[in-house]
Amino acid sequence: MNAQPQRTPVSKLSIPHKHLLSIEALSREDINTILDLSEYYVVQNRRKSQTNALLKGLVLVNLFLENSTRTRLSFEMAAKRLGADVINMTVEGSSIKKGESFIDTLKTLNAMRPDLFVIRAGEEGSAEKASNILECPVLNAGDGTREHPTQALLDALTLRRHFGRLEGLNVAICGDILHSRVAHSNLHLFKKMGVNVKCVGPTELMPLAAGGTQDMKAGLSGADAIMVLRIQKERMQKALSLTEVQYFKTFGLTAERLAFAKEGAVILHPGPMNRDVEIDAEIADDPKRSLITTQVEMGVAVRMACLDLLTRSAR
Repeated sequence: MNAQPQRTPVSKLSIPHKHLLSIEALSREDINTILDLSEYYVVQNRRKSQTNALLKGLVLVNLFLENSTRTRLSFEMAAKRLGADVINMTVEGSSIKKGESFIDTLKTLNAMRPDLFVIRAGEEGSAEKASNILECPVLNAGDGTREHPTQALLDALTLRRHFGRLEGLNVAICGDILHSRVAHSNLHLFKKMGVNVKCVGPTELMPLAAGGTQDMKAGLSGADAIMVLRIQKERMQKALSLTEVQYFKTFGLTAERLAFAKEGAVILHPGPMNRDVEIDAEIADDPKRSLITTQVEMGVAVRMACLDLLTRSAR
């Protein structure tokens, strides 16, 4: 479906936050503001001339202490399309590898006076620690199992553009809910935006607060959209009791299970995908049902919007 028209001119949009650390800290109005500005950047990014000078002269530091393809590259692309310079850092290329503490690394980076700071880390609360030290806006690109706010925002934008709304949609989140920061951020966002959510997956991968089900038919019944999550082995304290073959047989999204959802239900996946483990390869590639590559496109627009909004008071 076509994007809804802007309710407010993009030049007047704003959010009352210096940092973007969590969805939990955002109001419904904040979320709509970010999504509205993202709509503008979707259009801009589809034009032949995609780069502007909005953030010219500013420097963004990408500190990724965990591996990433989509998030790191889309933050980098978002910043460059807005005219900023980007410095990418990894744990392998930092003094953390030599034994320097995380806090001392942050203090060192702050002394260099970056204008924007994006961080991904395995330890929960890392983004908040960074915001307490860095004098510039800090954006959380994923910390531990806690939150991944820009992923939830791009998922929301993907759904809003497809259905024309978020309020009243029925979304099923399937897979490793317990260890997924994507799931946690989406649960916060969906609740704020009036989306009905069901969580489905193995009991050992389901937090008690999620109130999920192991029954795929019950979990997918009536869903407008199904968000599939991978098993996050790197965050698990012990191995899953199911083999990958057993997991796919019981919880993998197949054509048969997709039929439990509404006719025309769409598929989302934050990536990286493990084909034929949590999702059938043919479904992942179905051009009529899969919005997975659309999510990637929306990620650049959302991150451009966030970088724009967090620097407006300083420009």
